[in-house]
Amino acid sequence: MATLIHTLADHSDDVNYCAFSSSCLATCSLDKTIRVYSLSNFTELPYSPLKGHTYAVHCCCFSPSGRVLASCSTDGSTALWDARDGRRLAVLQQPSASPVRVCRFSPEATYLLSGAADGSAVLWNMQSLKLYRSGHVKGGSLVACAFSPNGNFFVTGSSSGDLTIWDDKMRCLYNEKAHDLGVTCCDISSHPVSDSENGFKYFQMASCGQDNQIKLWLILFADFLGVELKYKCTLNGHSAPVLACAFSCDGQMIVSGSVDKCVIIYETSTGNTLHTLSQHTRYVTTCAFAPHSLLLATGSMDKTVHIWQLDLRQPCAGDTVESESKAAVEDWSEDDVSAWLCAQDLADFVGLFKMNNIDGKELLNLTKESLANELKIESLGQRSKVLQKIEELRTTVISVSVPVPDEFLCPITRELMNDPVIATDGYSYEREAMENWISNRRSSPMTNLPLHSLMLTPNRTLKMAISRWLETQQK
Repeated sequence: MATLIHTLADHSDDVNYCAFSSSCLATCSLDKTIRVYSLSNFTELPYSPLKGHTYAVHCCCFSPSGRVLASCSTDGSTALWDARDGRRLAVLQQPSASPVRVCRFSPEATYLLSGAADGSAVLWNMQSLKLYRSGHVKGGSLVACAFSPNGNFFVTGSSSGDLTIWDDKMRCLYNEKAHDLGVTCCDISSHPVSDSENGFKYFQMASCGQDNQIKLWLILFADFLGVELKYKCTLNGHSAPVLACAFSCDGQMIVSGSVDKCVIIYETSTGNTLHTLSQHTRYVTTCAFAPHSLLLATGSMDKTVHIWQLDLRQPCAGDTVESESKAAVEDWSEDDVSAWLCAQDLADFVGLFKMNNIDGKELLNLTKESLANELKIESLGQRSKVLQKIEELRTTVISVSVPVPDEFLCPITRELMNDPVIATDGYSYEREAMENWISNRRSSPMTNLPLHSLMLTPNRTLKMAISRWLETQQK
């Protein structure tokens, strides 16, 4: 289960990125600032916000030790800040003066990589703070990057759709057309998943793009053999471009954020959806797992950053924040109710609800009379607003049900199929979803291989099985 425990609403414009250290959370925005919060209580640190960029701040990241914070901006610079007191340590100007879209420290903090809108990539030496090497991607902006766990290689993603692998001498080793409409983000898990025949370790990489997809890759980094990139699978679920993706620190989960306003958490090993979080009201632009705790941060064009607490319970596929079980809501503590109030823009009532010891069970039983007579909320408009949110919670509170069998879900929409059809790749899909898919491309949603024919055959056996299953659920 993922529980919304805090909402940060200090930025005055779109939130572009968020990043964790072991003790802090940093966020950056179109409002030209970087804000830094303590993970102990989510209060903003005394030196925050950090100001100095003259235009929008696109990305921020902590060094592995957490002592240095980097930020990059449309102003063509990457700034380094002391994360302990907020002092600006250096300003690194992109040689081309092009807007810098992404920055990332290498695992040993030997280098800082900055990527810009003109396709330029610069490796900065973190000891001398001088330019060490530079390169250039072809035909697009450099918008994403990730280092290999040993720091000897890194991957960049471009708006032209390419993933490019480089070594630390800035030599281009491999290029892959990954997302037809452009890459938006990429991340590499630090945990190996398998050994090759020669004993070298493969790592998982995730990439996402404007094509609504998240792709998983197996990547081999070997100093003597070079690199190898293998497509693994595609994670579907979003209905619009995917803007951000990230692995959990143990590599067992992947989180993504999208133009469809949703955050989806997947199980890496199976690709199953663990949670769908739908609290943001505009595009989700960034998401990040904390390194040493079960926290997730998601940022959005709605100017907020949500902090989620994850637990170790194995959730059912399709769990959503809006579909908590009734038992779960009734078990909410007063603090859970306070977090819910903040998420519903009702933070002004937190003190009042706490004073009256309103927990989850009490919350579900509140009426317009008790709001007026017991909680003494005098304003009719305020009572109506609170009651409306409580009614929304009641209507979305459902009994825990048996999860839908995975084979009944369309691989494209991840929804129960109504008119299943078999494509020539051998997989079954919802007819409308597959027709929309093949109207834009001739590849399989499951394998990414070319479809030899666009013929769709009704899967009557599967349709009957779904009908029988639905009948059992209605008894």
